[in-house]
Amino acid sequence: MSTTVTTVPVGIYAIDTVHSEVGFVVRHSGISKVRGRFTDFGGTFTVAENFADSAAQVTIESGSVHTGNEQRDGHLTSPDFWDSASNPQWTFTSTSVEGDGAEFTLHGDLTINGVTQHAALEVEFNGALATGDGEEKVGFSAQTVISRKDFGLTWNVALEGGGLLVGDKVTISIEVQAAKQA
Repeated sequence: MSTTVTTVPVGIYAIDTVHSEVGFVVRHSGISKVRGRFTDFGGTFTVAENFADSAAQVTIESGSVHTGNEQRDGHLTSPDFWDSASNPQWTFTSTSVEGDGAEFTLHGDLTINGVTQHAALEVEFNGALATGDGEEKVGFSAQTVISRKDFGLTWNVALEGGGLLVGDKVTISIEVQAAKQA
């Protein structure tokens, strides 16, 4: 038997990477979008009594990118883009929280390609579940849009008809299921 909860329970949580996903979308050739995800990531977050004092820390292994095309994945991890050999991890460390818990903005420092910039994640609390065996889980959806140029990701190709091969705006989407730590 399980009970569903509608408010974010206070506690320390670890991301369940089997039931979570970190993905991105970027415009390609000005006419389509390429989607990708990372297969190796992790993190923890604390939901505080005073929700504004909550915090999160996430690490993504940049070389774990998967777009469904091995050649493209190799190019993304090369020095043309985020140079995974020199910059193996992306990190997000929260600095503040705005909102009430059902929908909120998580502000923080996002480091990609060795460059740190402010990022604001728009977060939706999807619910909490307390199972009959005492396990507590929570779910969140989050999204932000960044400029890849802000992170030194400037590689591109001019298209013959105008425009660029790779768009500047990248949407990062996160689906998280996390388990409360004892």
